[in-house]
Amino acid sequence: MAELIGTESDGIESIRKELSELGRSLRSSFRLQGSSHRSISSVSTTKDDINDEYDLQWAVIERLPTFERLRSSLFDKENDGRAVDGKGKKVVDITKLGALERHFLVEKLIRHIANDNLNLLRRIRDRTEKVGVKLPTIEVRYLNLCIQADCEIVQGKPLPTLWNSLKSMLPGIPGMPGSELRKAKISIIKDVSGIIKPGRVTLLLGPPGCGKTSFLKSLSGILSKSLEVTGTISYNGQKLDEFIPQKTSAYISQYDQHIPEMTVRETMDFSARCQGVGSREDIMMEISRREKEAGIVPDPDIDTYMKAIAVKGLKRTLQTDYILRILGLDICADTLVGDPMRRGISGGQKKRLTTAEMIVGPNKALFMDEITNGLDSSTAFQIVSCLQQLAHLTDATILVSLLQPTPETFDLFDDLILMAEGKIVYQGPRDQALKFFEDCGFRCPERKGVADFLQEVISRKDQAQYWQHPELLYSYISNDMFCSKFKESNSGMKLDQELSDTFDRSKSHKNALSLNVYSLSRWELLRACMARELLLMRRNSFLYVFKTVQLIFIASITMTVFLRTRMGIDVFHANYYMGSLFYALVILLVDGIPESALTVARLAVFYKQKELYFYPAWAYAIPASILKLPLSLLESVVWTSLTYYVIGYSPEAGRFFRQLILLFSVHLSSISMYRFLASIFQTVVASTTAGSFAILIVMLFGGFIIPKSSMPAWLKWGFWISPISYGEIGLSVNEFDAPRWKKILSGNTTIGQATLASRGLNFDGYLFWVSVGALLGFTLLFNIGFTLALSFLKPPGSSRAIISREKYLHIHKTEDSHDSIKHGEPKKVSAGPVQSRNGRMVLPFTPLTIVFKDVQYYIDTPVEMRERGFEQKRLQLLSDVTGAFRPGVLTALMGVSGAGKTTLMDVLSGRKTTGYIEGEIKVGGYPKIQETFARICGYCEQTDIHSPQITVKESLIFSAWLRLDPQIDSKRKIEFVNEVLETIELDGIKDSLVGIPGVSGLSTEQRKRLTIAVELVANPSIIFMDEPTTGLDARAAAIVMRAVKNIVDTGRTIVCTIHQPSIDIFEAFDELVLLKTGGRLIYSGPLGHNSTKIIEYFESIPGVPKIKSNYNPATWMLEVTSTSAEAELGIDFALIYRDSAVYKTNKELVKQLSTPPIGSSDLHFSSQFSQNWWGQFKSCLWKQYLSYWRSPSYNLMRTLHTFAASFLFGVLFWNQGKKLNNQQNLFNILGAMYIAVIFLGINNCSSVLQYVAMARTVMYRERFAGMYSSWAFSLAQVVVEIPYILVQVISFVIITYPMIGYFGSAYKIFWYSYVMFCSLLSFNYLGMLLVSLTPNFMVAAILQSAFYTSFNLFAGFLIPKPKIPKWWIWLYYACPTSWALNGILTSQYGDIDKEIMVFGETKTVAAFLKDYFGFHHDQLYVVAIVLTAFPFVLATLFAYCIGHFNFQRR
Repeated sequence: MAELIGTESDGIESIRKELSELGRSLRSSFRLQGSSHRSISSVSTTKDDINDEYDLQWAVIERLPTFERLRSSLFDKENDGRAVDGKGKKVVDITKLGALERHFLVEKLIRHIANDNLNLLRRIRDRTEKVGVKLPTIEVRYLNLCIQADCEIVQGKPLPTLWNSLKSMLPGIPGMPGSELRKAKISIIKDVSGIIKPGRVTLLLGPPGCGKTSFLKSLSGILSKSLEVTGTISYNGQKLDEFIPQKTSAYISQYDQHIPEMTVRETMDFSARCQGVGSREDIMMEISRREKEAGIVPDPDIDTYMKAIAVKGLKRTLQTDYILRILGLDICADTLVGDPMRRGISGGQKKRLTTAEMIVGPNKALFMDEITNGLDSSTAFQIVSCLQQLAHLTDATILVSLLQPTPETFDLFDDLILMAEGKIVYQGPRDQALKFFEDCGFRCPERKGVADFLQEVISRKDQAQYWQHPELLYSYISNDMFCSKFKESNSGMKLDQELSDTFDRSKSHKNALSLNVYSLSRWELLRACMARELLLMRRNSFLYVFKTVQLIFIASITMTVFLRTRMGIDVFHANYYMGSLFYALVILLVDGIPESALTVARLAVFYKQKELYFYPAWAYAIPASILKLPLSLLESVVWTSLTYYVIGYSPEAGRFFRQLILLFSVHLSSISMYRFLASIFQTVVASTTAGSFAILIVMLFGGFIIPKSSMPAWLKWGFWISPISYGEIGLSVNEFDAPRWKKILSGNTTIGQATLASRGLNFDGYLFWVSVGALLGFTLLFNIGFTLALSFLKPPGSSRAIISREKYLHIHKTEDSHDSIKHGEPKKVSAGPVQSRNGRMVLPFTPLTIVFKDVQYYIDTPVEMRERGFEQKRLQLLSDVTGAFRPGVLTALMGVSGAGKTTLMDVLSGRKTTGYIEGEIKVGGYPKIQETFARICGYCEQTDIHSPQITVKESLIFSAWLRLDPQIDSKRKIEFVNEVLETIELDGIKDSLVGIPGVSGLSTEQRKRLTIAVELVANPSIIFMDEPTTGLDARAAAIVMRAVKNIVDTGRTIVCTIHQPSIDIFEAFDELVLLKTGGRLIYSGPLGHNSTKIIEYFESIPGVPKIKSNYNPATWMLEVTSTSAEAELGIDFALIYRDSAVYKTNKELVKQLSTPPIGSSDLHFSSQFSQNWWGQFKSCLWKQYLSYWRSPSYNLMRTLHTFAASFLFGVLFWNQGKKLNNQQNLFNILGAMYIAVIFLGINNCSSVLQYVAMARTVMYRERFAGMYSSWAFSLAQVVVEIPYILVQVISFVIITYPMIGYFGSAYKIFWYSYVMFCSLLSFNYLGMLLVSLTPNFMVAAILQSAFYTSFNLFAGFLIPKPKIPKWWIWLYYACPTSWALNGILTSQYGDIDKEIMVFGETKTVAAFLKDYFGFHHDQLYVVAIVLTAFPFVLATLFAYCIGHFNFQRR
């Protein structure tokens, strides 16, 4: 490599020398001939000079060897460090272009994205055609393609209850009567055939769930192995197993998975480096060779660009700068991607990054899945326009699925594939699709987008309105019928003909298909992954600094608890030295826990990149392991340096360094173990549970809690497979072999030997190095396991599918009954839109107006703005907004992003938690009072927040029970819920679980309708809706808007903010409120039929361009009123509105509606909430009960964890309960109690965090809606835990009590159960309290570890109460674990008078407990009271904090 680089730099140097020689000879020849050229103008001379210089420079490049010629190019000369056009050129090595030079070149090539990108691609195309080089092309064919999924059928509702989950885990249980139908196959794609041609952009349209994603994944060769695929897919006539499809084509996912700690540029550079340059290098070599032969001098800029993107393995590449530019990401190129925890790029930018990350590579076939979700129409148009240019000018093969393409975007596509129910209804030229449907009898209305029409005409509910023969009877045409009609059509027959002609393989370009699995060599792959891992460690430095500071803090407490001045060199104090060594091991063992969360967080991105063959698993695993070595060294140095001298270990340098080496090895094996477990369990909850269980096992078998000699003989092997055992052996041998422990005791043994023997650790000194070797062996083993798990396990989320028996039978019935549909009874319909039944709502309500006058809203100026020179203390977001919303009128609230739409809605609905509001707001003519207003107002938020573990119908019942008048009886409430389900078209999915967005449950569109239904069921008079159609496809948006229209028709007042509506959606509104940047009003009034009023108003303003025929009025209106349009025209639309007749009419209306109607009265309710306190609590408890029963990941996992741990305790401490001969026997028993209390508690506390954090988010929304008080929610949350903890305690007692062999009296069993119950409650409520005190789950998780360390140290096991220094004794009393151990040990043994040997003297068990531990049997009642007080205090604090701390900022 070094030689190569040397050759390159020598080559470039030789060019420079030749050029300077040529320059000298040129200058002398110019001097000789100067006199004969005086007449020519100086400008022309300069140009000629530069052109001559080009030719000379190029001639020198041409004489270079091939390798150097491909890396040398002509670049603009610099002036003050910046390249300047027109100053002449210089020869550069394109692998060494700096960031500024790359930026300058891209700026020069692409100033205006739309035109210049087209020009650049044309110039590249012209260059290749001039020398006759053909670009590789790919034709993708699929023949009789079928995809099937295996799914499991469950009886009743397909809900993941604890019982259903347990049945699926235990294969013996399912074989019960009536469950014979267990597994079934469901068809996703049903027998489709077709061709996707190069040089054309194809649009894939279809409703959600029709199989688009599976189709795209199967074509790109990355479909999950769990799905069964039949039929053939071929690229240029070659089947997928004959080449590497992942390196030939690229699948762009609809999910944005990126590493949040990397910037946009870093993400793309890494992707470009891993994907390589494909055939670009060979093509460039061929072009260069042919140009040299033909004597053609290329355009220097194009030559530089083409050479720069053809060099592989570069850390920074010009292709990244180019893609950033054309996708509009250059403005955020150096911004972190971010996530909910880290501020980063916007959702729309993330969506574009997902596309950019893949198209930065060399792949010639692109399969793109919903790449414009969440983007505004102009950005979507720009992206598709770039793709069109890419296809037409580089002969790429592009298939794009979109949800809601606007007419102008739709027109950019060449071909169209229309899918429904897993079948292809139409495929062929886009412009012939309408003709096909017209031949079937359906016509697209004039003011209707073609894409919207195509999606609705194949839907059973929407088809009838497009029937074009009113004189003929209409009958529903199924998708099967459309498929057969398509096969008979010209397009269908032409496609069949093309499919029957096999592809001529000889025409396939040699570089078209990739045969290499990876683009880089093994060493390059490792370097790339190593560089990224190092970058991520730098970005996560806060975490490592925090961990180190935490370790320093814990070390400070530890060394002041085990202070050297309080510990002697004798048998008695040797125990405390042992305790401090064991505690060091525990701390370094649990210090690795964050590694598990970090690994899990990156798994999704790893599996995505591994699937796309960016790099193999080992290239990811090796850097992740090696780069953690310095961290382990740092942690062990910090701990040993701080504690070694202060605790008072043997004062010898050799022993200090040996302890350091051993702790380093322990930490290294610990983080390797967590990484390994995270790679196997793959989710936060599962890997947390696995991690805590692993700690439990390695600590139980570690030889301190129970010595090896006391373990059952058949379990002694466990001691040798626990990493902690080797830590224990190494540390104790290192310390107790020191000269100061050599003092001889009676029985001819030294203090050190006696101590080691009592713990079963009497090993020779050489075992220290054996222990270090064993720990490093464990590290190696865990890392090999980590690599193998990454290589062979499936990615997370690819879990089994479950379906209810009813739904499965319904699918089959539908498939079997297509014939009966075909011959069904025709029915006469009108050609107009289908009207849903307009039934009156079951419950009466009061129609109300809301009037607002001169509303202003300010916030404190953000610090960032002040730093940039903004001087005012307040920033105004709404300015003099006046208007009225009336019953039965559907109002749209529109404006550009940041105009204040959501702000105005939040102000009117009383949802703002910060800022200053001025102006008048009246409801029904009376001043608005927030407490009463919340009872008659509904607010549908843009983010659909619902409890994930309850069904659609249960969500509505919960809302109805808490918000409807208590006088209404249950029967009418249920009728009303059913009425709403029907109105919002949710009755078909009423028994489906809501689920977690993007993971499980309802689709985006169903979730959106549920949000509306939950508010509507409260029977409000006024409803605010924030972006009800964002992220929906055309049909879903139509369903939502139809539901909204149904509600308005009942006489309610509805206001919707809306972003980029289609013509249909926009014209469904009656009135419009339009805001401009700064929250100023520029129109408030009627829309008019076909938007005539709004068009007339804006067209009457001088300079505003007229709207084009059939153009979307919403898009036109936003374009003509944009900030740039205002600047161009030199007008202020807000001032024009103030002088208009519309404003005067609006003002008059506001004045009229501001006075209450005669005979009306102000809103009044006797209480703040609809239900009394008991009713609120009952409803919350009902919902929590259902959620808990359906949360196996939380409740089943912790119950199974308790079962497994209890069984392990029972086996390991078998019959130790009554075996009382010396102090070690009692220490063993205390060890069993200590580990049970600590570890079952920690597992409960850790697993409750995420659950309560999710429940809190839902609680914020429901409390804002006035459903219940926070006390009702928190009490229900506290109470619902009790039965599950009881189950844990009962199973723990039933398993461990007889196995360990405690004393069999009812009194002692009661105490054992009572202490365990109180202890687990305390841990659970502590977890809840931590969530209520912190803004999110991650902060709560970090905070909990501080509690665990003190609960561990001050439990009274490692150092008993009498020995704790007085300055720390308060912490002992503040720990629930110390009281739990006191209660559990004293109740068992505090009344036992058997005599035992204690450190060489005889004592009764009861006396030893008093003297050594400070536990008094006669004070048990105090322990009982304190144990009850802990959960009570923690639960009360949780209830208070969740009510008073609001981390949701609005």
